[in-house]
Amino acid sequence: MAIQWKGVMPAVTTKFTPQDTLDLKMFEVNIKAQLEAGVHGIILGGTLGEASTLSDPEKRTLVQTTVEIVNGQVPVIINIAEQTTQGGIQAVKNAKEDGASGLMMLPPMRYKASDKETIAYFKEIAKNTDLPIMIYNNPVDYAIEVTLDMFEDLLTLDNIQAVKESTRDISNVTRIKNRFGDRLKILSGVDTLALESLIMGADGWVAGLVDAFPKETVAIYELQKAGRIEEAIAIYRWFLPLLELDINPKLVQNIKLAEVATGIGTENVRPPRLPLSGEERKQVLEIIETGLKNRPKLPNIAALQNA
Repeated sequence: MAIQWKGVMPAVTTKFTPQDTLDLKMFEVNIKAQLEAGVHGIILGGTLGEASTLSDPEKRTLVQTTVEIVNGQVPVIINIAEQTTQGGIQAVKNAKEDGASGLMMLPPMRYKASDKETIAYFKEIAKNTDLPIMIYNNPVDYAIEVTLDMFEDLLTLDNIQAVKESTRDISNVTRIKNRFGDRLKILSGVDTLALESLIMGADGWVAGLVDAFPKETVAIYELQKAGRIEEAIAIYRWFLPLLELDINPKLVQNIKLAEVATGIGTENVRPPRLPLSGEERKQVLEIIETGLKNRPKLPNIAALQNA
């Protein structure tokens, strides 16, 4: 399925049973809630998906299951986060076999590669697949920045098409637009900068709190796209305390707790992660409960999408 690299793409959480196996039943509940809200793609195996704790067979199961659930409604994208180039090549081959529509790709894991090594890693893996690729640029969490000069080199490959922009520098959206125009699609990867990024020209939003609040997230995107900025800002202001749960070391636990509150997830995480407890849990629950209490009335988003 072709990817246009725009709109809201949830970085979905991986659902686990109390026995620490994949909870595909609750996973399907959440995916269907995302589809009902009108998201534009599904991203698997990212940070929120607890990718580092998943086995290769589990990743493949998630891709195959999601492809079956979405049934061609939206693209299914799998994150590639590997320690070796050969591992990345095998992962993209698996993704193709399992029916993925595209790839999100991080720089090499664990080893802090140089610019030259990072470019070589991305290009070698990209040459081994025809799937379209979005580079995940998150130097804050992963210590390697993909600079504009590096993108100039990477864009010589046709299937490198987009960036998940997570540098936390809002002006980077303008720098990318000034340098590359529409050659490099931009999806904001930071929930608390998403609307600002969209207004400045980003094409989409790889979202986190969408996992618990899909309709509100899609509403913000569709309203700003339609030029109804004040309405988008009003929802965004309500959403911000919840969105801040995403820029936190416990983002997985935070968002899973929010999913429980909205009825489309469980709190189960995979060790070494543990569910929130004590004062930390109390504070997060207060934020979620306040958000639910003041949840805004949304406009007819389907009408906007069909306009």
